[in-house]
Amino acid sequence: MLASAQDNELDRGASSVGAGGERFCALTRSLLPVDEMVRFVVGPAGDAVPDVKRKLPGRGIWISADRAAVNEAVKRKVFARGFKREVKVSPDLAEETERLLSRSALDALAIAGKAGNVICGFAKVEAALGHDGVLALIHAKEAAEDGKRKLNAALRRNKTEESREIAIIEIFSGMQLDLALNRPNVVHAALLAGPGSETFLARVARVTRFRSGNSPDAVSAMAPADGAHGFNAPTDGAQGNSTE
Repeated sequence: MLASAQDNELDRGASSVGAGGERFCALTRSLLPVDEMVRFVVGPAGDAVPDVKRKLPGRGIWISADRAAVNEAVKRKVFARGFKREVKVSPDLAEETERLLSRSALDALAIAGKAGNVICGFAKVEAALGHDGVLALIHAKEAAEDGKRKLNAALRRNKTEESREIAIIEIFSGMQLDLALNRPNVVHAALLAGPGSETFLARVARVTRFRSGNSPDAVSAMAPADGAHGFNAPTDGAQGNSTE
C-alpha cells in the first residue's frame, strides 16, 4: 500500500482528472474520493496553487479538503516532497484555498441567477417556499435573526414527507451575494432547480467541508513525519450543467 501511495501521489495532469474516482492524499496517504480533496499544481512562479476546479495544467498532488489538512501539509513541507522539487508555499495557502472554493461556489450561483433560478426578496422567497422546486434557502451572513427565523419557519410549515431536503445556506456575506447575483441588497434568496443550481450546492458542500473538517490534532495523528514515506449535496461535476 505504501509503494502504491507513493506511485499515485502525483497525478498525470489535468487531462487525467475526471469526476468521481479516488486519489491518495499526499499528507495522510489515505485513499479518498476526489470530491473530498483539493488538487494543487505548481504555478509559473514555482508556487503551490490550489486547482479547485481541477483544470489547471501540469501534474498535481491532492490534499484532503479541509483547512487543518492544508495547514498541516504546509507545516510538514508535503508539497516539496509530493512534487519532488522545491516549491514556494504561502503560509496563507489554506486561506487562499478557502477563498477560491467560495468563489467557485459563487460562480455557480451567478449561473443559476442568470438562468432565472434564484428568487430574491423576503416576500418573494416566503411565497416560493410554498411551492415545489426550491432546492435551498439562502441567508446573508449578516441577515437579521428575525427574518431568518420567519423564513425557516415557513420552510418547515411547507415541508412534507415527500418533499426533498432543502438546504439552508448562511456562509456568504450580502456583498458576495450582491456581486454573484448582480443586484443590490440581497439578504434572503431561494434557489430553484435548473442550470448551475446542483453545482452550486455541491460547491457549497465543499466549502463547508473545508471549514469544518478534521481537527488539527486528528490530522497530525494521521500524518507521517516530514520526509517519511510511510450537509449532503451532489458531487461537483456529476451534473450536466457546467458553471465554467
